[in-house]
Amino acid sequence: MLFSSITFLYYFLPAVLVLYYLVPSSMKNTVLLAASLFFYFYGEPAYSILMIMASLSGYLHGLWIEKARNGRFAKVPLVSSIILGLGPLVYFKYTDFLISNVNTVFGSNLTPLRLALPIGISFYTFQIMSYTIDVYRGKAGVQRNFFDFATYVSLFPQLIAGPIVRYTTIEAELENRTHSLDDFAYGVNRFIIGLSKKVLLANTLGELGKVFGSIDDKTLLLYWTYAVAFTLQIYFDFSGYSDMAIGMGRMLGFRFLENFNYPLISGSITEFWRRWHMSLGTWFRDYVYIPMGGNRVSRLKWLRNITVVWLLTGLWHGAEWNFVIWGLYFALFLALEKLFLKKLLDRIPSVFRHLYTLFFILISFVIFNADGMAECIMNLKGMFGMLGVPLTSSATTYYLRSYALTLVVAAIAATPVVTDLLNKLSQKSRGAAIINALEPVVLGLLLLVVTGYLVDGSFNPFLYFRF
Repeated sequence: MLFSSITFLYYFLPAVLVLYYLVPSSMKNTVLLAASLFFYFYGEPAYSILMIMASLSGYLHGLWIEKARNGRFAKVPLVSSIILGLGPLVYFKYTDFLISNVNTVFGSNLTPLRLALPIGISFYTFQIMSYTIDVYRGKAGVQRNFFDFATYVSLFPQLIAGPIVRYTTIEAELENRTHSLDDFAYGVNRFIIGLSKKVLLANTLGELGKVFGSIDDKTLLLYWTYAVAFTLQIYFDFSGYSDMAIGMGRMLGFRFLENFNYPLISGSITEFWRRWHMSLGTWFRDYVYIPMGGNRVSRLKWLRNITVVWLLTGLWHGAEWNFVIWGLYFALFLALEKLFLKKLLDRIPSVFRHLYTLFFILISFVIFNADGMAECIMNLKGMFGMLGVPLTSSATTYYLRSYALTLVVAAIAATPVVTDLLNKLSQKSRGAAIINALEPVVLGLLLLVVTGYLVDGSFNPFLYFRF
């Protein structure tokens, strides 16, 4: 069930909110757990038991870790939790990738399993792992109520698309959270903004991507337009879903951490990854990079650490070689910036730093979005004039004109220009009054337009379901 669907918007979410606020505090987690299990079952009935078993495993391992604390074999339950936690993810996500590569290297003819990837498995696996690791480290208290723990794992606002919510972030709120009209209003505001980013911007940009894929006579300008469109699409697609998750969390009394902070205004690749998918970046930093020694080791070991982290980051996104290349691509740039490139960038005007970052980010998402290495290489050749395609054509001009407004609006919306302007206006009494009066009207109009798009059956994919 997509957040950006009529079923979710006008049936599921209102019903859950009404029931949630009708029941006493002692029953709220029960309502959330039942709603979350129904939500997952609705979209993935065959694998619902897998998520429940993963929750049970994490819960029991937390108790085991607590019991074995300070004992001779204290690490055994931790290692067990990691192995059993990663097992299903590796099996469903990487088995066919392994089989394909074994067949290629050894000339064998092993049959791929062609397993469907359970929705959200990458997210809830990492959430459960963060819990057991933090319990072992003493950073999180052990949860002794299985139903509360299962509520944390299956919480529907962030179950299928993140952000990756750590147990420590909402540990106290699972037991006792407060609700207010201001928080609920903020949640609604944030949800509608995220929904609008997803439906009005990401989906429209996705239509341009479909056009690119359907045209045989591509041009140099079309290749670059596709790169820009997809970069903006995946940003608004994923950040829009994160906004909706954060908004729904606030409606329900949870305060999820931010996941995006205008990454496309960055002046370096390092800064970009501090602003993009922050919950994933900090997860790998805290649970992989720092335990390996981080940057407090020799230069050779540091290069090893950053390579391992970004290899895993690439593989987390998908079991294809282009994702491996994508991860190593960023490892290279992050290493170069750490070693010397960042110092050079700091000496040049900011506009050139931004252009440098945007150029290599565009290249990275062309690699990311390719259906295998052959398509990846073809698209990169097309972008750099190595396919002998013309600069432009009448078809390219037509589609550029058709999508120009969306591209311009998306480019502006990817910066904090509008937010900064509203913040400045809100500091003045008259400006604050105007904003307070117009905000519900604008949000209502956005919801109305989004609903029209969805009723019309417009193009409505979600990119991160692939991962």
